[in-house]
Amino acid sequence: MTPLIEMRKITKSYRGVPAVREVDFDLRPGEVHALVGENGAGKSTLTKVMAGVVEATSGRMLYRGQEVRFASPFEALEAGIAMVFQETSLVPSMTVAQNLYLGEEKLLNRLRGVYIAAQQFLQSLNFPVDPAATVASLGAAKRQMVEIARAVHHNAAAIIFDEPTASLTPEEKRHFFALMRRLKLRGVSIVFITHALEEALQHSDRLTILRDGEKVASGDTRGFDRETVIRAMVGRTLSGELYRGRRAAGELRPAGAKLLSVEDISMGNIVRNTSFSIYEGQITGVFGLIGSGRTETFKIVSGIYKRDFLRGGTIELEGRPVRYNVPREAVADRVVYVTEDRKTEGFFETLSIAENLYSGLLAAGLERRPYVSMAEMKKLASEWRARLNIRAINDNARVVELSGGNQQKVVIGKGLIQRPRLVIFDEPTRGVDVGAIAEIHHLINGLADEGLAVVVVSSYLPEILNLSDRILVCRQGRIVEELSPLDATEEKIMYAAVH
Repeated sequence: MTPLIEMRKITKSYRGVPAVREVDFDLRPGEVHALVGENGAGKSTLTKVMAGVVEATSGRMLYRGQEVRFASPFEALEAGIAMVFQETSLVPSMTVAQNLYLGEEKLLNRLRGVYIAAQQFLQSLNFPVDPAATVASLGAAKRQMVEIARAVHHNAAAIIFDEPTASLTPEEKRHFFALMRRLKLRGVSIVFITHALEEALQHSDRLTILRDGEKVASGDTRGFDRETVIRAMVGRTLSGELYRGRRAAGELRPAGAKLLSVEDISMGNIVRNTSFSIYEGQITGVFGLIGSGRTETFKIVSGIYKRDFLRGGTIELEGRPVRYNVPREAVADRVVYVTEDRKTEGFFETLSIAENLYSGLLAAGLERRPYVSMAEMKKLASEWRARLNIRAINDNARVVELSGGNQQKVVIGKGLIQRPRLVIFDEPTRGVDVGAIAEIHHLINGLADEGLAVVVVSSYLPEILNLSDRILVCRQGRIVEELSPLDATEEKIMYAAVH
């Protein structure tokens, strides 16, 4: 069978350092080809060459048997190759419908007709998104749905999905994989980048593994299992480090002093009369489906959102009532929120690693000098790069040039450098590989062991069960149940989140 896309000896270097090195890859007609590897292994770089986003330093690419070299994503899309990026490329100020049909506008457009067509198309994909809503008003999951819908709308012969399920709930993932099966039946070829190895093993026909920019294994998915893939990705097994569950070893930490007390806080119809407490030296896991108010609740706690002025409830920090109007006031009280949306809210993409980390220190008011100390910046960058194992050429590398997992580590470092006593992690391992997940989990456990109060908001149940000392379940804007990891199961948590 002649491959639809064939890449031969592809190398892409940045500043003389290869991100991918002499990689061979092929995509057959009507197949799902999973591409896995650690953050920084070169997965996104390889597919960006395929989609015309970046140009290969050396090597050849054949499309339908003919050598091609795309100068832009538009050229690749015209040829029939579409890419759904890990960090969405939508226009925030435009509506969902306008983003779907961007570039296809007629001379005269009837807006109502555009919205109706978009509504019907989104419903055919089982995506519950309002076509009239602006992209800026959507959460990460619904933005991802719009990005997927836009790629499918172009009727491409090949679609590259870069971490498409990272923000989706289990039900939304089910719809996505059903869509992927329908596309395959239509003869569409799919490249599927994912860090969820179970998804790669269950939903792909072939699998290719990259490590340190080189291809280390490739073949039919039936010939791989989870341990084989992990060993090829990271050079060692991680079965003893990942998702082993807290109940087996009886490792639950006892509650320390009550640090935060929340009583009946409300914010419109999104957060409704919810109450809970957070304790020092414990990891509190918070689970909820999209729209449950889990993120909004902790954005209120950290001063990003404001609760209702009248009957908005009370928040007490060590028994002292607080009402933060801006995040700076929360940071001054050493309450830090690590966002789930790293691209929009987490870092300054044109600044270096050192500058981003130092900005966290400046925001916390911990740098008392009236000037920026370059020596202090370099020292902090060196320390935190080593502590978080941030992989980059040097401290002056721009954050936008890093892989998704290393960007996430910069965001975490920028928060921890503010010396918090309460740190709220919102989806801390979204779009992060198994090796980096183990590192981030080790870091989070270390913070609780040091006596910090830690909150982990996550939609991934194995993560909640592995990390938490207590589990709070959020539904329809409220914390509806508290469970112990000793007797909690994925079924019990999901039941509480739905019923």
